[in-house]
Amino acid sequence: MLWTDYNVRTRMNWSLRALVALPFLVAACSPPKETPAESVPPKSPAGAAPAAATQGVVAGRVPTGGPGQSSVVVLQPKAPVEVAQVLPPVMDQVALTFIPGVLVVRTGHPVDFRNSDDTLHNVRVNEDSTKAGTFNVAIPMGGDYRFTFEKEGFYNVGCDIHPAMSATIYASTSPYATLSNTAGQFEIRDVPPGAYNAVVFAGTQRIERPVEVSPARTELDFTP
Repeated sequence: MLWTDYNVRTRMNWSLRALVALPFLVAACSPPKETPAESVPPKSPAGAAPAAATQGVVAGRVPTGGPGQSSVVVLQPKAPVEVAQVLPPVMDQVALTFIPGVLVVRTGHPVDFRNSDDTLHNVRVNEDSTKAGTFNVAIPMGGDYRFTFEKEGFYNVGCDIHPAMSATIYASTSPYATLSNTAGQFEIRDVPPGAYNAVVFAGTQRIERPVEVSPARTELDFTP
C-alpha cells in the first residue's frame, strides 16, 4: 500500500465519522424547544359566577268545601312577575262529562276546550259573580276551541245540549295557583322567595293571609 492511498483512506474515514456525528452535535448545541403550556381555563374571581335562582316549594293544608271537593290555592306576589306558560291547560268532554271538573287557568294565557266524545257538545261559559256570558260555542266530535280569559275569578261551564254536564274554571292573575286534593293537601313548586298574599277558596269560604316564602320549603296550614 502506498502512503498516499493510506492518507486518502484515513481522511475519508474521518469525514464519514464527522457526517455521522453531525446530527448529534447539532441537537446537543441547539436550544431546547419550549413545550406549550397546557390550556387551563381562567379561574373566576371569588363570587363572580352568577348563582342559579333559588326557587322554593310551598305546601300545606287547607279546608275543603265538603267531602270529595278540592280547594283553590293562590299565591299572589306583592311585585309583578312574568312566568311563561309552557302548555295551555285543557278542559275536555268525555262520556258526557267535563274533565277536569275544576280547572285553574291563568288570565292572559290560552285555554283549550276539546270534545273527545262521540257526540256534538257546546261549551257555555259565564262569570260566576255577574252571570254575564263569556262565550258559547259548539264543538263537534274531535274538535277544539281556544279561549283566553282576561278577567280573574270563577266561571261556570255547561253544555246546553246535555244540561247535566257542568264544571268550574278559576282564572288567576298569578302563575302560582293550584288545586288541593280532596283531603285539603296542596303543593306549589318553583316559587321565588319573597312576600305573597295566600288566598284559599274552599267552597263558599275565602281565606287570605300574608306569607313569606323561603328559598327552600314553606309549610302553610289554613285548617282550623
